Amino acid sequence: MTVGCIVLGYANGFVVDAWRALPVCAALAILFGAIVFGRARQQPRLTAGATAFLQMTLFTVNGVVLAYVLAAQAGPLLDRELAAADRYLGFDWATLYRTLDTVPIAIWIGGIAYHSLTLQMVVCIVALSATGRSDRLRLMVAAAVSSGIVTILISGAVPAMGNVFDPAGYHALWPSVAWLEHDLITGLRDGSVRKLDLTQLMGIVTFPSYHATLPIILAWAQRDVARLRIIAPVWAVVTILATPVFGGHYGVDVLAGIGLAVGGIAVAPTLTRKRSTTP
Repeated sequence: MTVGCIVLGYANGFVVDAWRALPVCAALAILFGAIVFGRARQQPRLTAGATAFLQMTLFTVNGVVLAYVLAAQAGPLLDRELAAADRYLGFDWATLYRTLDTVPIAIWIGGIAYHSLTLQMVVCIVALSATGRSDRLRLMVAAAVSSGIVTILISGAVPAMGNVFDPAGYHALWPSVAWLEHDLITGLRDGSVRKLDLTQLMGIVTFPSYHATLPIILAWAQRDVARLRIIAPVWAVVTILATPVFGGHYGVDVLAGIGLAVGGIAVAPTLTRKRSTTP
């Protein structure tokens, strides 16, 4: 992913704001230092947790930058086709928006769930490392990263603005992420956005929805952790249900994201399998 970011970014005229990249570099250095410290002090749980945080941070930064670069050279937007697929499947978003606008408590619960994905990941890493489930932690990271890479690559082939609605037409609904990122996607596509602030990176992927993928993987990883084995799957379901509204996703985005979660979980054991070093 890093090589792809550098090669494609350079070819498309992207540059990184060096000063704004320092906080990210500092965070990565701290995590690497925690790994070294954990190994030196023989603290496997600290080492496992810091390693997972380092890997997921690297994936997030590289993934968002790569999504930007792919969006900059993507072909025609496919929102019409995605919307048609939703209609074929029976999704009536206009009616859902009007109904949801009359239930503020549901909006707050859904909005908090949708925007808590990073916190969900942090809780999962801390819970698995603190309870000594390092093998499960490796599986989670492998599933999350592999499905995430596929998500980003597909997004380059299926560019879209998202299932956007104007929040001004509603009383309580929050603006979706797709609505807020409209200018960013437009700037990436017309060439006006080429300087990257690594502290302000935003997810712009429409199809598939990673917000439908990651909660499933996190819930699966915590399936036998006390208390979280119930809280994690319930919160994952709420997050997935909230994704079309607060993320501006089509229904087919969410269905595809669920499929990628299943695929990521399936390939994770192969990706993390320890290979024999004996001849």
